[in-house]
This record gives sequence, structure tokens and C-alpha cells, in this order.
Amino acid sequence: MSLEKAVEAIIKEAQERGEFDNLKGMGQPLDLSAYFESPEDVRMAHSMLKNAGMVPVEVELLQEIAALKERLDGTFDEAQRRKIKKILHEKQLHFNVMLERQKKQRKG
Repeated sequence: MSLEKAVEAIIKEAQERGEFDNLKGMGQPLDLSAYFESPEDVRMAHSMLKNAGMVPVEVELLQEIAALKERLDGTFDEAQRRKIKKILHEKQLHFNVMLERQKKQRKG
């Protein structure tokens, strides 16, 4: 059996089990505008990093921000909340600065 047919069989079995029934955004078109608005060299670099099991710094920061928000939601000690909020603010600021730099580099 070819690899393509094996993959198709696995997908068909998953469909029959209903594993794709409640996916977020099901039945809606994919919004790929951000992907195609990125320069081709940036898309290629991100693809290479992804294939190597690495993520861009921006993605890593977004993951850290999401984890901090979760931690904040589950923390009730006010001192801990202040500490998490401070770190969260610093990470968000760092992320925003990185985005602004990228925008300026693309324009310049």
C-alpha cells in the first residue's frame, strides 16, 4: 500500500469515528490573507523552522503570554497576581516592539 493510500485510510477511519465533527471553524473558509501578505522569504524561513521543530521568537512569545494569562486566571494570591501581571506586561511589550520593528523593516 502506498503512503498516500495509507494516509487516506487513516483519515477516513478518523472521519468515521467522528474525530473531525466538532472542529473549530468547521464549514468556514480558511483565512490565508496573513500568510500571503507575508514576504515569500519570511514564509520560507518560517516553514524551515517549523520543519526543524523550532518556532519563531514571536510565536514563542505568544505561547508564553498565553501561558501567563492562564496562570493569572488560576491565581488568587494578590502578590502572585501582581508578579504575573508584571511579567505578562513585559512580554506583551516585547512582542509589540518586535512587531513594530518588523513593520518598519518591511517598509524601509
